Amino acid sequence: MLNTKLFDHTILKADATEAQVAKICKEALENDFASVCVNQYYTKFVAEQLKGSDVKVCTVVGFPLGMSDTRVKAFETKAAIEDGATEVDMVINVGALKDKKYDYVLNDIKTLKEVCGKDIVLKVIIETCLLTDEEKVKACELSKEAGADFVKTSTGFSTAGAKASDVALMRKTVGEGMGVKASGGIHTSEEALEMVEAGANRLGTSATLAIIGK
Repeated sequence: MLNTKLFDHTILKADATEAQVAKICKEALENDFASVCVNQYYTKFVAEQLKGSDVKVCTVVGFPLGMSDTRVKAFETKAAIEDGATEVDMVINVGALKDKKYDYVLNDIKTLKEVCGKDIVLKVIIETCLLTDEEKVKACELSKEAGADFVKTSTGFSTAGAKASDVALMRKTVGEGMGVKASGGIHTSEEALEMVEAGANRLGTSATLAIIGK
């Protein structure tokens, strides 16, 4: 049986309604998930729904393309925290990484971690499906150097989601002291277990109830 605190119960689709988000929050409370992960607009609503519980409020930043200016991402992060976010999942600038503009990518992540401070968890989405193995390693190294708390495989909105081989590579790169989140395309308990065995200590999924057999 998978620990329910592995799961970020997620609803990120553009047409998500308040009623659907409320349902996700209720499910997260009933099953003691790690967090509810939503787009910025719903941060305050989710914070109200989860008030008094230990289920975290997770908001995405620079989502899903990561191509916003760092100043915009920083403002977005600050606004999310003001609205009650306790975890922030940011998307790196994949193009900048591919252009080997490593100082830019490092500063992008470091700036957001500075906004988050030590109390707000920062997860860095590297979008593995768009990267070579060498680029995945570099993205993880930069995330670690910048002081991020997690590296995360995917937005779930690109060409593919999480793969166990990528999770294993990410875990090998960052070591045991940093979190690895697998997300995108995880629909069954077998797939979830495969990610955990590869080194993930957080899973982002909208199929959480099916995975835990509810």
